[in-house]
Amino acid sequence: MPKLSYQIAKFFKLKELNTCIRTEVIAGLTTFMTMAYIIFVNPAMISQTGIDFGSAMIATCVSAAAATIMMGLYVNYPIALAAGMGENAFFTYTVCLTMGISWQTALGCVFIEGVIFVILTLTKFRQKLIDIIPASIRYATACGIGLLIAFVGLIDAGFVVGHPATLVTLGDIISPPVIVAVFGLIVTGVLLVKKIRGAILWGMLITAVAGIFLGVVKFQGVVSMPPSMAPTFMKLDIKGALNLGLVSIIFIFLFMDLFDTVGTLAGVGEMAGFMKNGKLPRAGKAMLTDAVGTCVGAVCGTPTITAYIESASGIASGGRSGLSSVITGAAFLGALFFFPLIKMIGGGYQSANGFVLHPVTSPALIIVGSMMLHSVTKIDWNDYSESIPAFIVILMMPLTFSIATGIAMGFVSYAALKLLSGRGKEVSWLVYLLASLFILRFVYLKAM
Repeated sequence: MPKLSYQIAKFFKLKELNTCIRTEVIAGLTTFMTMAYIIFVNPAMISQTGIDFGSAMIATCVSAAAATIMMGLYVNYPIALAAGMGENAFFTYTVCLTMGISWQTALGCVFIEGVIFVILTLTKFRQKLIDIIPASIRYATACGIGLLIAFVGLIDAGFVVGHPATLVTLGDIISPPVIVAVFGLIVTGVLLVKKIRGAILWGMLITAVAGIFLGVVKFQGVVSMPPSMAPTFMKLDIKGALNLGLVSIIFIFLFMDLFDTVGTLAGVGEMAGFMKNGKLPRAGKAMLTDAVGTCVGAVCGTPTITAYIESASGIASGGRSGLSSVITGAAFLGALFFFPLIKMIGGGYQSANGFVLHPVTSPALIIVGSMMLHSVTKIDWNDYSESIPAFIVILMMPLTFSIATGIAMGFVSYAALKLLSGRGKEVSWLVYLLASLFILRFVYLKAM
């Protein structure tokens, strides 16, 4: 074995983990293929806040690469990280577009959340915070975000449009962008059914080709030098984010990041056989990596960085060490040189009524949204003190177009039902505190 190969194998403990360099390389590339859709989807989404698309793409790749490589070198786990689906929807549609907060201030909130996450990770309070959040609220949050993301996908496709009487209605289903989106949804679905690796990515590429023929997508090339990250780098407004009125926003970013990370680490760790007596070794290091990645992402210009469940695809391919993560991170850096392709796929289409549609990336949003609904079966629907708050969370997120509102109303209704039904002692005092803070948030926003 050549000296370099020997050193790599020794550093990542490949022999102890019963793997090899070739297997880890294949696993790393497999993970990249299954999560590379975020390179197209994240810039398309967050650029709606006014963030420069090219800078958003660079920030997405750089932050994902930095966090994933850190996971490989520091933790030695085959787990990749990138801007979180759900977190970017909250950042875009709730914080910026609904609440009117500038993207600079929103990035400041993300950075502060990352710092708090670092502090929590270095203390035992992290586990206490995880334990006090009701399980039904956790499961419902994932489901509600899934419905909201899917709803955004339907709007981006032009499949659902506004209506003065019914608020929403069916769009022009024979218009070119809708036809492209429906085609993409079917193609991607078929690829997933056939268990094709990187199905969502391949689905977007095939959809983009169809879009070119229908005049919805304009070919702009494939390879070029990366655009500048200057429009977003270090543009976060931390001072503005420290406004007391944004405390609940920071908490919700933290809430989403914390449970995305914990859920993914537990799921992927179980699949890889890393769990020992029900616990994941080096979990603290893994969570610290996630927290640091979030801070790096905010500095670069993208919302919360979190662990990706798509890492399971690489593990299924044999990945067991951090070398797999290093390969995935390197692939994200390589993607920097494909900006024309990314802009072609993630860029918008100007419809006849003046709306900017995203027919190529919208199928990915709809499908990812459907994937997030699996936890609905974990909710105890026979206990109404659990199921009613959970249902309120799921229902309110898409109907109010706000993840924050869904979570807030879930906490308030949960605390109220438990307390007034004589089961108040089942709930931690922190839940009542959080519910009270959410009520004050509603009053504060109403008074503004």
